[in-house]
Amino acid sequence: MTSNLKIHFIDDDVTAGDLFRRFSRGKPYDIQIFRDPEKALDDIRTNGSHLVITDLSMPGMSGLDLLEHIRHTDIELPVIMITGFSTEDNAIKALRLGASDFIKKPFDMDALFEQIDETLKSAAHRKEEKSRQPKIADFQHQFGMIGNSVAINKIFSIIDKISDIRCNVIIEGESGTGKELVAHAIHNHSQFSDQPFIVIDCGSLTDTLLETELFGHEKGAFTGASHHKPGLLEVASGGTVFLDEICNISDAMQMKLMRAVQAQQITRVGGIQPVDIDVRFVTATNRNIEDMIAAGHFRHDLYHRLNVVTINMPPLRQRKEDIEPLLDFFIHEFSTRYHRQVTGFDKQSLDHLKHYSWPGNIRELRNLVERAIALADSDILHLEHDPVQTPCDDSIDSDTPSLEELEKRYIMKILQRCHDNREQTAAILGINKSTLWRKLQSWQD
Repeated sequence: MTSNLKIHFIDDDVTAGDLFRRFSRGKPYDIQIFRDPEKALDDIRTNGSHLVITDLSMPGMSGLDLLEHIRHTDIELPVIMITGFSTEDNAIKALRLGASDFIKKPFDMDALFEQIDETLKSAAHRKEEKSRQPKIADFQHQFGMIGNSVAINKIFSIIDKISDIRCNVIIEGESGTGKELVAHAIHNHSQFSDQPFIVIDCGSLTDTLLETELFGHEKGAFTGASHHKPGLLEVASGGTVFLDEICNISDAMQMKLMRAVQAQQITRVGGIQPVDIDVRFVTATNRNIEDMIAAGHFRHDLYHRLNVVTINMPPLRQRKEDIEPLLDFFIHEFSTRYHRQVTGFDKQSLDHLKHYSWPGNIRELRNLVERAIALADSDILHLEHDPVQTPCDDSIDSDTPSLEELEKRYIMKILQRCHDNREQTAAILGINKSTLWRKLQSWQD
């Protein structure tokens, strides 16, 4: 061990800190003792750390809160949690949030320093192993995540960092940016990729259906419940649940979900016996959750339980250097599927595609390519094959409207051209019908 390894020890008990400092004399570590977890967090963020040892129960910020804050900025920093309370729930929560280990007071100092040595050796070994592994960017085609822009490489980096940590993740971004692909990549690149990955569209289910889907039900719980049915959270135990459009669930369902996330335990509809689960939650939204919290539409306690790591998916207009490789990928995909000999778009069409704002993002681009290839009569694609969605038509943004207004105008324009056929409009836009319906409803309110 080198002498510059920094250890932060946080405990509001003065005696514990003094004892740790006394036993650390002669050890090859730079010891930092703090009684105030907030000051410790500031120092960790400013000066870095190699290991954090923190008490669980402290006034103000608890050890679990401190661990959550650390995980927002440093995914890999090892954290050992200490508590005087022998509660299995707290141990599970700490380990689930990414704690390296969990020890109970009173403890033997020699044993603690043996544990410190082992934790630091393991961290160094993981870092060395990870440096030898191919990065997720090398596998981007495997996950359908195409591109090499700075924006998308940041996403690859985050996914790579959390590959060996079972932390919850929120994916934010506009419709069509590929949030579900990211969720798949997070799971597929994890150490439990052989476990279940289950997708639940929260926006398409009523409260009653969503509760039954998530938690399951007992026989006779309601009319038609002729048999016992396990919930999807139970089925997914050991793996990942992807909750899409999480912001669309009601306050009552948010409360029930929060209990499941926090306790890793569910009760089936009509049942009384709790069922233990072991699920990593990945959630996605195309809305600003913090604005919804401020407006009282989303529970801040659920948000903080889900939001250990946040991934912000950039819209396609912010990663235009990825448009051409995306086009190449989709052209290959659909020319193979439809047995067309297509090589690409003509230069003028390609220029239009590169300068278009893509309000429907990657989903819209993919839809355009599929339609163009389906209608192709030569090996070179031309945009006139898709007059409804020709991107060179700039009449809707001639007065430089806001992005929200531009989206509204574009959707209404396509809806008008489809003679109010919502199914056809949603297909052209590359969004599902429920998303289109909600947008139209919001503009009528």
